[in-house]
Amino acid sequence: MTKKLTVMIVDDHPVVRLGISAIIESQSDMTVVAETGDGVEAVALFREHRPSLTVMDLRLESMGGVECIRAIREEFPEARFVVLTTYRGDEDIYQALEAGASGYLIKGMPRQELLTALRQVQNGEKYLPAAVDAALASHTPERELSLREKEVLALLAAGRCNKEIASALCISEITVKCHLSLIYRRLSVTDRTQAVVVAAQRGLIHLL
Repeated sequence: MTKKLTVMIVDDHPVVRLGISAIIESQSDMTVVAETGDGVEAVALFREHRPSLTVMDLRLESMGGVECIRAIREEFPEARFVVLTTYRGDEDIYQALEAGASGYLIKGMPRQELLTALRQVQNGEKYLPAAVDAALASHTPERELSLREKEVLALLAAGRCNKEIASALCISEITVKCHLSLIYRRLSVTDRTQAVVVAAQRGLIHLL
């Protein structure tokens, strides 16, 4: 008798978890062994159930999806993940794959694509749909922001002026302006509003 593929579902929406679970349980070779919407709990559940695969959203309670993947793989390097999320920016995709995900799907895909991704990743392959692959291809080193630039960008997105950003980060306003200049260049924009819009599109920041 063939051993079933065991799956853990990590998503902060109970209805979404229910839908994914129904799709997986409809397959004779798959079963759901755990589910949660909390990143910290996901680490504990993985430790308890050791699933073959984890379907992971990126937006979670208490710990983000990327951080959760890293935490699990630090303890279980063989762990396999398929990200299922609404985030489609190149930075989101890059960070998830860098953390150790082998598949990346955008919510709203056909049910068969999820099943195909799970089986392909279980076989040791990667699964990246064409749209995800294209977004990832646009991610280049020269467009990457430093940690400090990301901090400036986050405060910019929160509506802070240069003086407030300088105070929050304990740097001078001139340094803030230098960071903004580099951010504009890396994002290929010319002003603050464009920077926030493009950063959100790429997944460098997430607006509520």
